[in-house]
Amino acid sequence: MDKQVLKAEVRKVSGRKVKNLRKEGILPANVSGKKIKSEAVQVSLKDFEKVYKEVGETGLLMLQVGSGERPVLIHNLQLNPVTGSLIHVDFLQVDLKEKVSAEVPVELTGESPAEKQAIGTVVQQLNEIEVEALPTDLPEKFQVSVEGLMEVDQAIFVKDLKVDKTKVELKADPDAIIAKVEPPQKEEVVIPSPVAEGEVPVEGVAPTGETPTTTGQQSEGKPSEESSK
Repeated sequence: MDKQVLKAEVRKVSGRKVKNLRKEGILPANVSGKKIKSEAVQVSLKDFEKVYKEVGETGLLMLQVGSGERPVLIHNLQLNPVTGSLIHVDFLQVDLKEKVSAEVPVELTGESPAEKQAIGTVVQQLNEIEVEALPTDLPEKFQVSVEGLMEVDQAIFVKDLKVDKTKVELKADPDAIIAKVEPPQKEEVVIPSPVAEGEVPVEGVAPTGETPTTTGQQSEGKPSEESSK
């Protein structure tokens, strides 16, 4: 991958005033690092989105502030909780000779025979895996093929990942499951209510909430009110 460079400027606006920057297509940002003081900067939102598609959060980026370039990683993205639009970004300045920790995304590839035959469904349980490596050795992503998953309960574990362990250290539990074939979910059978709408009530039983009424028949042994007069 070619070296990615993103131009930035020192940011003098802070607090609520940064809303005006966003209206102008400028993204507020901060640069921080292990041995440096946090600094407020700003970048073009359009330029940032273009670079982010290339490097993600594990690719090395050269942030150009003034006449100097700084090696950084895109460390944290802040999104508007309502619109989902990007409102702030943090850059982590790194030492190219010192290892850093990062979350590497996991991407499943291929098609499982278990799913092809409708035996089960492949469920991804890990979307990211923490690693430690030099900034230039960080993987862009882990591509995991599921083409070997043929039956229910078969799984792919962190320890199954093929990485150069001399350069990349996996920080996750080796026995953690990345993806697993789960049995197909059974559809619930809805049993209709025994009393259907419009059902004819049983003779002599009053509908709920109503008082029973006579139909002209008299109880045995009891004269009617008219016959006693």
